Formats: sequence, C-alpha cells, structure tokens
Amino acid sequence: MITSLYAGILAVWICYLSVQVIKQRRKHRVSHADGQVDDLTVARGAHSNATEYIPIGLLLLMLAEFNGAPEWAIHILGVLLVVGRLSHGLAVLNRKMKGRVFGMMSTFGVIGLLAALNVVQALL
Repeated sequence: MITSLYAGILAVWICYLSVQVIKQRRKHRVSHADGQVDDLTVARGAHSNATEYIPIGLLLLMLAEFNGAPEWAIHILGVLLVVGRLSHGLAVLNRKMKGRVFGMMSTFGVIGLLAALNVVQALL
C-alpha cells in the first residue's frame, strides 16, 4: 500500500516535532502546558498542528488508494502532503510566515482534492 510510505515519513516528522517540544521542556524546566515560555509555545504549536492535519490527510489518502485511485495520483498527493507538512512545521519552528502559508495551502489543497476524490469514488 502506497500510503504506508507517506504514513511512515510523516510519523518520523511527528516524532521530530515531539523531540523539539521535549527539548524546550527540559531547557526551561516546564513539566506541563507551556509555562508561558515562548519557545515552548512555538514548539507545541508546530507539533499540535501536525497532529491535527496529518491524520485526516493520511486517512483520505488511504481511502482514495483503497478505492482505486491511480498510483501516480496517490504519490503526487502524498508528496504534496509531506512537503506541505514539512514546510509548515519548519516555518513555525523558525517563525517564518511565508513557509507557514505555503504549508497550509499545500495541506488544504491535498485534503480538499482527496475529499472530492473520495466523494466521487463513493458515488461511482
């Protein structure tokens, strides 16, 4: 299953973002929430955004694949999802708005296309 490739890549990305949160917690000695530490708030934001959008993106990708979408389409959408999520997360961590906008546009585009594709596949 092609989606497994993108799920694996994005799982590693979520682990990377988790480590960024852990590093900030240790650095600032904050055991829960953000302790009103800006760097920890930023790291938590990058992580939580990834955990909000990656699951629905992967679920829609998997369903499209399961329902017979062409392999090339699954790969293109999978790559765009990964690029969007990496771009967004890195931009958040580095406080760059441009990358955040690109990342969210890419993510929303993939989710929107996959949602439409799944609806069409369900109706056929």
